[in-house]
Amino acid sequence: MKRHSAPLGMNDARGFSLIELMVSLTIGLILMVAVISAYLGSAGASRMAEAQGRMNEDGQAALAILAEQVRMAGANPLQSAYTTSQPNSNFASNPVYGTGTSYIAVRGCDGTFTDIKTATSTLVLSCTAGTNTDRDSIAVSYEADVYNTAPTTATPPVPTDCLGQGLPIPPFNGAATVSNGTTTSTIAVPVYKVADNRFFIGTSTTIITPSLYCQGNGSFNNAQPLVENVEDMQILYGTSSLPVGSTKTVAGYLTANQVVSDTALNPMTLAERWSRVSTVRICVLVRSEQPIVSDLASAQYVKCDGTVETNPPDRRLRRAYTTTVMMRNAT
Repeated sequence: MKRHSAPLGMNDARGFSLIELMVSLTIGLILMVAVISAYLGSAGASRMAEAQGRMNEDGQAALAILAEQVRMAGANPLQSAYTTSQPNSNFASNPVYGTGTSYIAVRGCDGTFTDIKTATSTLVLSCTAGTNTDRDSIAVSYEADVYNTAPTTATPPVPTDCLGQGLPIPPFNGAATVSNGTTTSTIAVPVYKVADNRFFIGTSTTIITPSLYCQGNGSFNNAQPLVENVEDMQILYGTSSLPVGSTKTVAGYLTANQVVSDTALNPMTLAERWSRVSTVRICVLVRSEQPIVSDLASAQYVKCDGTVETNPPDRRLRRAYTTTVMMRNAT
């Protein structure tokens, strides 16, 4: 019987065996897992970098605002309209915004001022019975003009507070009594305006994210957030034991409570105690907008006091930003 042979090349057209298919699928799955892992790793790194970049921006913005205000605290420029015996407005001792009240250049609180939205000046602000771990608050005041603030677009322009609100004129009688030692006379006092800006960490019914707020005296009881995701603020004050008017050397850093209660400064008044402050050390704790790390262990962070928080409340990134500011107008 004659046998027929298969056409040339027919044996080469056979399919893959089961083993070959399984090996091919396994290699494909390995490659796919590698590609997906690389993509997820890249996306995670991108989210981390974006969160860190946003935190750096928020931290630097908060410190820039606070440092600028502290540097201006107590500013009281010479006025050409004044006499030699009274070269400036002396706003710190003149009654403004209420009978018998006046301004302190810088005033702090370990906690939040109880009347931060209603007190008529930095001198009459009241502190809560806070501790060193509470969120601190700080108030600064200075003579404002169209050069050291962002003026309004009115004609003529008006200096503003930390929220861009036009400042009112202090209700004083427009005159001052001066003496040359033998005679006393009354002179006209140029109109001046005082910025009284109070900074604290807070939230609101519409913005539940902790933020750096400012309450300005352009419109009392109108605090607004300036920088979001600022979770904490801790402030220390570099003080001197030298008399007012002397060249100051920082003897040490105190909390706001210590400035007020330090027995070494007895029997000084509240204003005299705060006049000893020549530098301010500010630390703000900023968090990421969303939880970003994989577990709570990775969310541990260094707090403003230098200790490590080993029990973070969530998986957000947190970082402390610190600066020390010299009070240029300290006397």
